[in-house]
Amino acid sequence: MDKEITLPLSVVVADDHGLFRQGLVGLMSTRPDLVTVVGQAATGRQAIEMARELKPDLVLMDISMPDGTGLQATRTIRAELGNTAVVMLTASDEDEHLQEAVHLGAAGYLLKSLDAEELFDLIAGVARGEAAITRTMAARLLKGLAASHSEPVHAEDQLTEREIEVLRLVAQGVSNPDIAQQLFITVNTVKTHLRNILEKLQLENRTQAATYAVQKGLISPFDG
Repeated sequence: MDKEITLPLSVVVADDHGLFRQGLVGLMSTRPDLVTVVGQAATGRQAIEMARELKPDLVLMDISMPDGTGLQATRTIRAELGNTAVVMLTASDEDEHLQEAVHLGAAGYLLKSLDAEELFDLIAGVARGEAAITRTMAARLLKGLAASHSEPVHAEDQLTEREIEVLRLVAQGVSNPDIAQQLFITVNTVKTHLRNILEKLQLENRTQAATYAVQKGLISPFDG
């Protein structure tokens, strides 16, 4: 997301299974300090229309929906609404879906088997500009992308030495405050470095930055 986020996050829940959607909305109501559900959608088209109308901070998006899949809706929302983050919340653990979601600019990829506390922690991370993805899914994502890009290419000609340090830590799943502590800089400086990295590499979020780091040989997919 391009803007500074204040809590609670405004959220649209997009899922074609009414019982799950209503249960998720009920769960969200237990954390009014973190999220406020402003809309619900049952199809991909409804998700797009609701995002356009409400301009939420976050859309929690299922993949398998009628009238346009969640991935198709994600493509449109990310193209039109730069300040709205999309996090996939799905039962699909297929690597193809995971990689496509990240390619389309999704800020995270979560499975519905996730427990509530971890879900809330990852949503809170989105407000800090972090990727909403578990370590297991991140490892699968990085390994898959590394396998399809076996020839490492160095990025020193585009990034400064400090930016490469930040990028390596981002790829290892380190949060902004922990990056700041490790590099003895402020959190705002970390955000500035990350913003510069994304701009130079023409990427949209830290998940794409992490995959870039693996693709270019800056970090092993098994690190972190």
